Amino acid sequence: MANTSTKVKVIFGDASLGLRGTNFGYIFSYDRGGLESLVQNGKEWCYRIPRPAFWRATTDNDRGNQFYVKSAQWLAADMFSQCVKIEVFIDGQSVGFPISPENNKYSNQEYADEAAVEYTYQTTTTPATTVTVRYTVDGSGSIQVAAYYNGAKGLPQLPVFGLRFTMPTAATGFDYQGLSGETYPDRMAGGVPGTYHVDGLPVSPYMVPQECGMHMATDSVTVNRDQTLNNADTSRANFSLHFSKANKPFAFSCLPYTPEELENATHIEELPLKRRTILTIYGATRGVGGIDSWGADVEEQYHVSAEQDIAFGFVIDGPEQ
Repeated sequence: MANTSTKVKVIFGDASLGLRGTNFGYIFSYDRGGLESLVQNGKEWCYRIPRPAFWRATTDNDRGNQFYVKSAQWLAADMFSQCVKIEVFIDGQSVGFPISPENNKYSNQEYADEAAVEYTYQTTTTPATTVTVRYTVDGSGSIQVAAYYNGAKGLPQLPVFGLRFTMPTAATGFDYQGLSGETYPDRMAGGVPGTYHVDGLPVSPYMVPQECGMHMATDSVTVNRDQTLNNADTSRANFSLHFSKANKPFAFSCLPYTPEELENATHIEELPLKRRTILTIYGATRGVGGIDSWGADVEEQYHVSAEQDIAFGFVIDGPEQ
């Protein structure tokens, strides 16, 4: 591994892999099972490791057709699925799982054109299945993210499949290129393609909190914040993290709450204070229905089968050099 400024520096820690370059530093944890730290231009973007997302908050229509009962085990999978395998790749070649003492064979001056970490998660479902998430980083700090869900016979329909990021503070807003307004697979006809700005982290003011804030057919999204959890950082200037499509557009939601927090509130005033940013990038999402709220299912073409494989990807853009 040659030492050049166009490469990414690789730090083989005892319990993590560090990747560094100009204006970025990432830590991939082995014991936590995910991307533990994502710093660009001195600003931290991870409050929790990104996790596979299987659940969206129940809607009135879900309650009417009992979808939340039929697919309840996906709520447990959303909260409790565990990382069961980790593999590291340097310039496309596997170096296995380089924890201590295996990592001792590397120096503190290791560089590569690209480095990747692949995490495999096992769901808490019956039957169980797996999800792999691979992060590939190059010298620019760009992170290629590829997520793959392995379908398994006998599993109930999925609400969603995606990857959820929990960011340390509430966003001041977000900008995206895609369809206008709130859209779902069966609610896209009114969406107008364009570039849009949204102030803050709006939550639809339903009397009973439920799923909201989805944006389909998105080419890119930029999350803007002006605060960190570092008490020494008193600047209130906006800073941003950019997400772009890979091979095809994605769906996303950018909210101040997890699906579980929305699910737990029976009235809007029961929601907690807005402290974090919950950005979820989706490769598949179920429709919301609306034929009636008394039992009609979502139309068949807007279901998400858990028995079929699902693959999607996106890019976390590197910092501007």
